[in-house]
Order: sequence, then structure tokens, then C-alpha cells
Amino acid sequence: MARQIALLRGINVGGHRKVPMAELRDLMVRLGHQDVLTYVQSGNAVFTGPDDPRAETARQLETELEAAFGFAVSVMVRSRDEIADVIDANPLRSVATDPARHLVLFLDEPVDRDRLAGLSPADYEPEAFHVRGREVFLWAPEGVSNSRLAKDLSEKRLGATATARNWRTVEKLLEMADEEA
Repeated sequence: MARQIALLRGINVGGHRKVPMAELRDLMVRLGHQDVLTYVQSGNAVFTGPDDPRAETARQLETELEAAFGFAVSVMVRSRDEIADVIDANPLRSVATDPARHLVLFLDEPVDRDRLAGLSPADYEPEAFHVRGREVFLWAPEGVSNSRLAKDLSEKRLGATATARNWRTVEKLLEMADEEA
């Protein structure tokens, strides 16, 4: 059994696709996960679960969420250690000074580098990005809603399903994973 983090994509936004966190916790407990904690309404769950491949856990959660709520929800699952590695490896720490404007896009698969052709970091300054495996680090100093870079780093361009979390949330999820159950 290992501490893991489930990141649900696109729920509870503007009153749509509602997934109450208490119901998410209950669903996860019914699936056999333990010590389930949720953080904010955007779909973050920290839990202890089987050491099964995290992709299997994500697919199981997707299936059960759709059955319970009537709409598809993409889920990314990362281990506690993978989240710690994201934090330790942060390639934008020297420029990203506001955790609300520093994001990590968690992807369901690594980005094919050919898909990034034509994206030159210099074209977006002072915005910045870095692709690393199944994560894209993004710095949007004027905010994500005003970010040309965020728009250009679409799922279509990346060729992967993505869900974004700001840096404050990423750090909080690791803190929660490290709490004693």
C-alpha cells in the first residue's frame, strides 16, 4: 500500500460537472482505498491504495465516477514520490515567484517532443515553460486566463489529456500525503 494522489480533471467548474468531495471520498473508500483526504473542490484526493499500476487506479476511478455522476471524468494518479519529484525538479523555481501563477500540467502520457515544434520559449517571455516526462511546468506572471502560452499548450497540441494545478496546490498535496493517517 502506498500514498497516492488522484487529480480529477474539469469538475466543479462554474457549477457544472459537480462531484461533491464527500461523495468522492466515499466512492474511493468503497473501492478499497484508505485514509482518503480531499483538498479544495477542484478534485484532488490523497489516499492509500494498492501498489497497482497508477494507470489502472486512474481507469477504475474514471469508470466509477462516470457510473456515479453520469459524466466522464479524466483522472491522473501520481504516487507521493512522483509528486515529491515534481517539486524537487521544479525547473522554473528561479522565475516563478507567485505560486498562484505557477502551474503544473499533469498529463496522462509523456509528450512527443515533435508536438512542441514551433514553440520557442523566447516567443513567450516573460512566460516560461518546461516539459518533463508527464508534466509541463508553466509560469504565467499575468495569470493563466491572460496567458498566450497556456492557450498554445493545449491538450490537442500536447497529444495528451491534462489537468493543471497551481504550485500551492502541488505543495499542499505532498504535505497531505506525508501526514500521518
